[in-house]
Amino acid sequence: MVATGTLLTLAVAGAAALFMAWAIGAGSSGSTPFAPAVGANAISVMRAGFVVGILGLSGAVLQGANVTEAVGSELVVGAPLTPTAAIVGLVTAAALVAVGVFAGYPIATAFTVTGAVVGAGLALGRGPAWPKYQEIAALWLLVPFVGGGIAFGTAKLLRDERVPETVAIPTLAALVGVLLANIEFVLLGPGSEARGIAAAVVRAVVGEAATGTPVLAGKVLATLAFAGILAGALRVDMTADEAAGQRHFLLALGGLVAFSAGGSQVGLALGPLLPLLGPETVAVPLTALLFAGGLGLLVGSWTGAPRMIKALAQDYSSLGPRRSIAALIPSFAIAQSAVFFGVPVSFNEIIVSAIIGSGYAAGGSGVSGRKMVYTVLAWIGSLALALGVSYGGYLAVSAVL
Repeated sequence: MVATGTLLTLAVAGAAALFMAWAIGAGSSGSTPFAPAVGANAISVMRAGFVVGILGLSGAVLQGANVTEAVGSELVVGAPLTPTAAIVGLVTAAALVAVGVFAGYPIATAFTVTGAVVGAGLALGRGPAWPKYQEIAALWLLVPFVGGGIAFGTAKLLRDERVPETVAIPTLAALVGVLLANIEFVLLGPGSEARGIAAAVVRAVVGEAATGTPVLAGKVLATLAFAGILAGALRVDMTADEAAGQRHFLLALGGLVAFSAGGSQVGLALGPLLPLLGPETVAVPLTALLFAGGLGLLVGSWTGAPRMIKALAQDYSSLGPRRSIAALIPSFAIAQSAVFFGVPVSFNEIIVSAIIGSGYAAGGSGVSGRKMVYTVLAWIGSLALALGVSYGGYLAVSAVL
């Protein structure tokens, strides 16, 4: 029998996690994926908020486990967070992200949640997880250069008059297809094992027991076939109506990024809850927990995302369809890399860096330098502030209790 006090504590922690999920849905995961498409007038603000909520929920359920487990167990060492520490960390992070949403500035969610969880853990007496911090810091520092650089190069390619768009864009679709064929989904593997589309096709043909060269060769062929199908379909679409085909590809990329956002960002809300759930308290299946977090993202996307979508789509750079495509391709690749390795990453950082990179491909046209400076300061400040407030908040709460 679970004690009433334990249930009450779990209820408070769960409410804090759901509020965090709402704030993330209204901020980074709800606003960033379709902001370039809105900026290119490919979809309306309200429709973008609706679609991204559905896709974010799907991503949370199918891909949310890795980051959730990393945030829940790998940010501090020694022992899991206590219920009080988890609540302090979640409330601190959610409050800071919500302030960013209502102020119109994209707070880096991963910075905020990581700082809050680490701050509460250190105040609790847990040890710093230096190897994990190095891994996270490396990704955070590389994102602006890698994402912005790829976006810059892609936008330059699409602006090159020597390369027809009916060739360049289907080629980019083929590259996206290579990534998509190898992304792992829970539903494609046996039991709880995740598996990519190419791997699932190969296993269906050669069987589960096969190993070695036949499996590797099959994956390569399946990947190339999948990429070729996507490129061919888009080429046919663009041949019929080039502008419509371009818009369809842009919307598909926005959908992929929205799905990836759900898989990454749900872990920032739910990770601190994991140490509180188990046979000795309340055993909750991870899939059910991810679904609940995904619903929180969905509600946040529907109720709060339009404001941030406008901020990202219109305030950072005047985006056309080509620069929007250039921004979303590296965003999708980086997001899926973070999901695969279980590293919390800020979608605001990913998208803003890519938008700026694609904007500079046109000579910096429409890029707001003032907004960029404020955003970077907000990212740095959110990490430091979350860590300090969470650390002090836990000490204050524990003294009172």
